Amino acid sequence: MIDDNGEQVGILPVKEALARARAANLDLVEIAPNGQPPVCRIMDYGKYKYQQAKKAKQAKKKQHTVQMRAMRYRPKTDEHDYQFKTRHVREFLEQGSKVKVFVMFAGREMARIELGRKILDRVVEELEDVSTIGQEPKLEGRRLTMVLNPKTQSVKVKQKRTENAKDQNEPVSSQAVQEDGDG
Repeated sequence: MIDDNGEQVGILPVKEALARARAANLDLVEIAPNGQPPVCRIMDYGKYKYQQAKKAKQAKKKQHTVQMRAMRYRPKTDEHDYQFKTRHVREFLEQGSKVKVFVMFAGREMARIELGRKILDRVVEELEDVSTIGQEPKLEGRRLTMVLNPKTQSVKVKQKRTENAKDQNEPVSSQAVQEDGDG
């Protein structure tokens, strides 16, 4: 048995250990039930559970979750739409999200899957500075799917850019605004 100060008391009968715990107005908690003899400790069990929950919450705060975003293209996607969607994919990658890029085929378009591969190859080529291929293009039913992972350097660069932009948008002092008094 270990007392509430962390000192080893020794081997005690269960009744005596419970009596000591009650006298200290604390709980008797079995720490190592498989040991020979089993190890028990006198502690405030509610406080112990609270501290464990607090540690778990802190560990969860420090975790970084990666979001999965998606962008859909079609084999006949117009150039402007392609550029617009690719620009959004770049933003997602710079924010640190994974992006699932897929080309949807409808009807007779299934006969021209190579058009979808060309689109995905073009996306990879244009975004190679901010991404790596997480999953090679794969045909799943009427979708040609690929996953892009962000490069860590591009995520850090984007974060620095946003921090600098915030610094530049600071309010101007009142003296600089009222130079000539005309408003």
